[in-house]
Amino acid sequence: MSLKLLESKLSGELLYDDLIKALYATDASVYRMLPLAVAYPKDEEDIKLLIQYAKQESTSLIPRTAGTSLAGQCVGKGIVVDVSKHFTKILKVNETAKTVTVQPGVVRDALNNYLKPYGLFFGPNTSTSNRCMIGGMVGNNSSGTTSIKYGVTRDKVLGLKTILSDGSEVVFGELLSEEFMKKTKLDTLEGEIYQSIYDELKPKSVQKEINEKFPKPEIHRRNTGYAIDALIDTDIFSEGEEKFNMCKLLSGSEGTLAFTTEITLQLDDLPPEHRIMVAAHFESIESCLLAVVPAMKHNLYTCEMMDKTILDCTKRNKTQQENRRFLVGDPEAILMCEVKANNFEDVKNQVDTLVKALEKSGLSYANPILVGNDIDKAVHLRSAGLGLLGNIVGDKKSVACIEDTAVVLDDLADYIGEFTALMATYNQNAVYYAHAGAGELHLRPILDLKQKEDVKLFRKITRDVAHLVKKYNGSFSGEHGDGIVRAEFIPLMIGEANYQIIKRIKQVFDPGNIFNPGKIVDAFPMDKSLRYEPDRAEPKIETLMDFSHSQGILREAEKCNGSGDCRKLPQFGGTMCPSYRATRNERDTTRARANALREFLTNSEKSNKFNHKELKEVFDLCLSCKACASECPSSVDVASLKAEFQYQFQKENGVSWRTKLLAYNNRLNGTLGRFPRFSNFIFSNGLTSSVLKKSMGIAKERSLPLISNSSLDKQFKSSKIQLVGSETIKEVFLFNDEFTNYLDTSIGIDAIQLLTRLNYKVTLIENVESGRAFLSKGLLEQAKIVANKNISIFKNKVTENTPLIGIEPSAILTFKDEYLKLADDKASAEKIAKHTYLIEEFLQKEIELGNIASDQFTSEPKTIKFHGHCHQKALSNQLSSFSALNLPKNYKVTIIPSGCCGMAGSFGYEKEHYEVSMQIGEQTLFPALRKSGNDVIIAANGTSCRHQIKDGTGREAKHPITILKEALK
Repeated sequence: MSLKLLESKLSGELLYDDLIKALYATDASVYRMLPLAVAYPKDEEDIKLLIQYAKQESTSLIPRTAGTSLAGQCVGKGIVVDVSKHFTKILKVNETAKTVTVQPGVVRDALNNYLKPYGLFFGPNTSTSNRCMIGGMVGNNSSGTTSIKYGVTRDKVLGLKTILSDGSEVVFGELLSEEFMKKTKLDTLEGEIYQSIYDELKPKSVQKEINEKFPKPEIHRRNTGYAIDALIDTDIFSEGEEKFNMCKLLSGSEGTLAFTTEITLQLDDLPPEHRIMVAAHFESIESCLLAVVPAMKHNLYTCEMMDKTILDCTKRNKTQQENRRFLVGDPEAILMCEVKANNFEDVKNQVDTLVKALEKSGLSYANPILVGNDIDKAVHLRSAGLGLLGNIVGDKKSVACIEDTAVVLDDLADYIGEFTALMATYNQNAVYYAHAGAGELHLRPILDLKQKEDVKLFRKITRDVAHLVKKYNGSFSGEHGDGIVRAEFIPLMIGEANYQIIKRIKQVFDPGNIFNPGKIVDAFPMDKSLRYEPDRAEPKIETLMDFSHSQGILREAEKCNGSGDCRKLPQFGGTMCPSYRATRNERDTTRARANALREFLTNSEKSNKFNHKELKEVFDLCLSCKACASECPSSVDVASLKAEFQYQFQKENGVSWRTKLLAYNNRLNGTLGRFPRFSNFIFSNGLTSSVLKKSMGIAKERSLPLISNSSLDKQFKSSKIQLVGSETIKEVFLFNDEFTNYLDTSIGIDAIQLLTRLNYKVTLIENVESGRAFLSKGLLEQAKIVANKNISIFKNKVTENTPLIGIEPSAILTFKDEYLKLADDKASAEKIAKHTYLIEEFLQKEIELGNIASDQFTSEPKTIKFHGHCHQKALSNQLSSFSALNLPKNYKVTIIPSGCCGMAGSFGYEKEHYEVSMQIGEQTLFPALRKSGNDVIIAANGTSCRHQIKDGTGREAKHPITILKEALK
């Protein structure tokens, strides 16, 4: 059967173009394998068709949910089966039994949001919990921060509805011994499986070998090979009371035994309401680890560790700055111990006892106590750990290979001591972080896997640590799975005889080896099929923008390690990634764009490596919101990657008429501004505007922005605006951006009048446009000219005492972002950037200095809801707008947690993007505005945002500056 024929038979999609194969060639591991195709099955019949095809064509199926696997579980040369798009239903909740049945594509945190009204939750947690999915958690037997209290995924899986390798549907669950024996008599593949399990595990000599060679049973995070050690503890094979459940075996099997379509989970009651965290600080790793055993004698819900390497990474990540405030000094390690109780007095007493024990030990030098949101900030700091390690500039990276080892707590300090000594023999200062209370630390060597010598080291370190873990009878895989990176070492970890048992189990479940081959048994080599070809000739790629901060554009793309933060959904806050949130397609993630660019820049044989239609396709729905620059733990700046791509692609393929029109809109607006009434008639009249929109490729549903009667520049020069207050605090330069000058002139006037009446001297000088439109359309040569002109205009004027401030976020923030990558005079650009502020930022600083006070404004009560511009969220902060709007003492201000509005400059006007643009608006912003009464003032500081709000909800939004100007006494 051909792929085309298979495609025609599926209800879902089957894709096999070069782009989609490139995107699914990697996960969050170091491996890369180009798949045959990618399937998005809609139902179980689709999965049966895929199984049939795999058997007929001797290929394989690689199951995938969010693709955040660290060990290479989601890569392979067969068909990647992505269930994250259609298998996403929560099917049934049994409140009495405290169970839930879900499809494998349900996001873990989304499930818990759904369960909250029932007073229940799914306990196992991971750092990827806002995008990882239950199917992947079952496949890896995930644990996370809560395992010391709630156990691991295997403990919670009650039932699995599966499709076996022969296409038969089988439900696995708990069985009485009589039921088990009946199963062995079935003349089916299911019966053969039960009989085989019975025959393999019944001999006492086999059970003895398993008990002796498998990791110590006290290690609850053990995920090495198949969990036959869990099966022999059941009443079928021992005198224990635990009932047999094949789900114990399937949990952690990485999709190598059967294809799961439904999962039934045991739930727990919601944790106690009151919580406090002690963030114990240590001067050495050893002191921290020695403190784990005494700390764990207390009733901890989490016991997590971060080392200095992780903490230092967070210094460079803007999103994490606020989360670092609890730090005292410069600790080598922190142990985060959280206690909970149903009343505050109880939890406070527990904390007092814990702190006294830590102080008595003399191991920690500080024990800050965190409550409320401060706990969440510390947790976010730790959970960002994996991705933040991608911030290491250059080719050396922290590599996942030995990061999942677990030992019993009493062995932890000794094990780490030996581990550290072993790493020293390789001149390695490893990274230490994660689940200290569970005896598991995520330890990572720093290696350059582009070099053969470091690839050899990759294998040597992994092998030597495997032997060290075996010495302590620990688990080589605690929660991240064996995958490719550790599967080779399973015979060492569990013994050859036990390995042969799990090989035979794989054979009976999957005789054709169609389910995720190369993982767990008959492993792919751990040092082959790497993301980078060792000792390759590094591609030379010239760019117009300066990517030297990442050592070039290719390394900027390579910073993406696949952690998948860009797949989180709107309900989990943030902005990244707006288009993925609308389409739920992997190709529309930040990760996809970075990976696609890496693939084509690395492997293209064209002289212009950017000249690929696949890259045009993957960047098409990028809104250049810049959220990735701050929300991506690796800070991959896809907006800049897109601008450079567009420039390079258009050098070969030309610039369309519409692109030129939109890019040069400032000049057009200047011309139209000579005849504002006529222009606005054309724009607003139904007939003429529809003709205009059709000719320009603008969505017919859009309203067109109207031209101001007179530009801000003209009004300022004609002295129609009062410029002098009673006394001057300081002089500010107001950047007259292209949007304010021609379209939002009234806001510019409001800004000047507000600042003047607050006693600031406002100076407008003749600057050129910001170049935002050129940047958004990839006309980088024009953007560079603009950047150089503005830098030359302001370089001898802008200082700490005479700052540059701006009204439109997308315009003024070019000085702090793109100009640093474009300007020839880097020193002046950096100096100006240091003293450039969004106008609300400036007001916030002046409020803090005491130069602006609430008594200068009305005391009339008003309610305001504020939506912040994406660039403000990414490059500045929304709190400045919040602070400014709260100046009037009776103004009640809330920030809408809205992500991107969906307009993104010209993006939302373009007819092919209109639908996605509105879907993005409908995620959070539009519903929040529709719920707001007519008496609520809507504030938005982006011109595009205000237009989107008007088109999407009919509400008029005001700039915060206009609101403040109107509030002046």
